[in-house]
Amino acid sequence: MEKDMNVRSLIRDNISKRKNSIDKLMPKFFFLMASVSIITTIGIVMTLITDAIKFFEKVSFAQFFSADLAPLNANNPTFGILPLITGTVLSSLIAMMVAIPVGLTAAMYLSEFATEGTRRVIKPIMEVLAGIPTIVYGFFAYSFVTPLLMELIPSLEAKNVLSPGIVMGIMIIPMVASLSEDAMNAVPNAMREGAYGLGSTKLEVTIKVVLPAAISGIMASFVLAISRAIGETMIVAIASGSSKNLTFDITKSMQTMTGYIVEFTSGDAGSGTTGYYSLYAVGLLLFIFTLVMNLIAQYISRKYREEY
Repeated sequence: MEKDMNVRSLIRDNISKRKNSIDKLMPKFFFLMASVSIITTIGIVMTLITDAIKFFEKVSFAQFFSADLAPLNANNPTFGILPLITGTVLSSLIAMMVAIPVGLTAAMYLSEFATEGTRRVIKPIMEVLAGIPTIVYGFFAYSFVTPLLMELIPSLEAKNVLSPGIVMGIMIIPMVASLSEDAMNAVPNAMREGAYGLGSTKLEVTIKVVLPAAISGIMASFVLAISRAIGETMIVAIASGSSKNLTFDITKSMQTMTGYIVEFTSGDAGSGTTGYYSLYAVGLLLFIFTLVMNLIAQYISRKYREEY
């Protein structure tokens, strides 16, 4: 009996020691894993800021926020950012004009009108759009959408901002639809049943009850989709062209900030030149744009969030 007690004590002590060692080790491991994204973000931001400072040592802010962009001019290169901002904003606005109505109505159908079987079929098919490589979307915009639009708009150039804007909108439809549907599904059924009890139709319940109750999640999906459109690269690089003139004509070729970065990283700018450092200045501005969009999404979610 005493021998059994000794064995049990040894086993208990061994288990206790293992637990203590694991309990001490795992929090450190979890902290390390959680720190990876933070360290990576800090590294990216520091790289952008460090090299952007080198750019602004040679180019003033006034020159940077101007409309004169000719970075490859051998005699007098200029680095005005306004044409790139215009191209980025216009293409993103066109994308949202496509993604918001289509994505929101798709979310309304999936959340309020579709049967469970229909939802299981349609939603995975729709979300396949999110898995298609963006370079495929770029060639689709250039080789299919642009020729189709040229039949309708004779003045449309072969490279333009309208076609990639539309295709970007198609690409981010799953983001708007999925996030908006999740927000609608979070609305308690008691609110729907109360509206039905008052004699409301399904459409009235969807528009007057569910949408207002889910507005924080829906607005957050819009802002995140805009952020995704602003950061899109390959679609605009292929289908939008590289025109560096400041224009608001969406039938003309324009260059976005991401398109500019792609063009220069392909070898047009030698390492250590002003053009090379301009990539980091443009990248920093793009980072600020997307950061602001994400902060706006968080603000909207907090301000209009409904607690049920």
